[in-house]
Amino acid sequence: MQTIHLCRRTFVGLALCMSSLTALAQTVLHLGIAPHTSARVILEMYQPLRVHLEKALGVPVEVVTAPDFTEFAKRMLHQDYDIAVTTGHQARLAQTDGEYSPLVTYSADFRAVALVAGSSKFKTAKDLISKPVLGLSPTSLVTLWGQHWMKKNGNPDALRYVSASDSVARLILSGEAVAGFTSLANYQSLNRELQAQVRFLAISEPMAGRVYMLNKRQAARKDPIEAALAGFAGSTEGRAYFDKYMLEGYRKLKSKELEAMEPYAREVRASLQ
Repeated sequence: MQTIHLCRRTFVGLALCMSSLTALAQTVLHLGIAPHTSARVILEMYQPLRVHLEKALGVPVEVVTAPDFTEFAKRMLHQDYDIAVTTGHQARLAQTDGEYSPLVTYSADFRAVALVAGSSKFKTAKDLISKPVLGLSPTSLVTLWGQHWMKKNGNPDALRYVSASDSVARLILSGEAVAGFTSLANYQSLNRELQAQVRFLAISEPMAGRVYMLNKRQAARKDPIEAALAGFAGSTEGRAYFDKYMLEGYRKLKSKELEAMEPYAREVRASLQ
């Protein structure tokens, strides 16, 4: 009788173990995308990658974002994302404060730009003093760069914030703002009609752009995830994705590339305290 009970307990224990392993294998992989544009555009933009990762990794993949960059940083540090895709300053914060590790970034240069209407007479940061200028959120890289650019060039004004970069050009052209900061990639994603109606007032040096950061809890999956990303880059869908958004492809980060973003990461860290 004792032997029967022991066998039964062993069987139950094995069943529970197998159940746990099955549940782990079926866990949803959360792909967190920083809110560089509207949620609708983000879901559309990352759909091909989501589908590819699901097939390659054999787990459900969910694309998620946040209302703004500050909230995204909070959720990222709260470990809400298995893979976080965000600009270099928040990627650095994820590395130092959240124990995420870098996977890849895009090959195309990442730059911030200041946009004004094509017919605008504004030529300098000082021309914008006491006038409405837009940023994406206080902790967005393009916003932080823009704020630094304005102060460095004699304009101490604060920015107004909008939730999506595709709103910046429209608000400038409607007269609700005289200038706004966005990324070069997001400018290039505007339709040609909108692009033709705005011009650059300033453009930044290249900075670490959107970086794929892996959560420490997914460390065991690093090799399969890197292989899946490489497979996506070489696929028909991947090449179409890179061409459409002018991203060129994936590349590994250069030595000290994230470390160079520490001054901006420090500002985000301070804002979260």
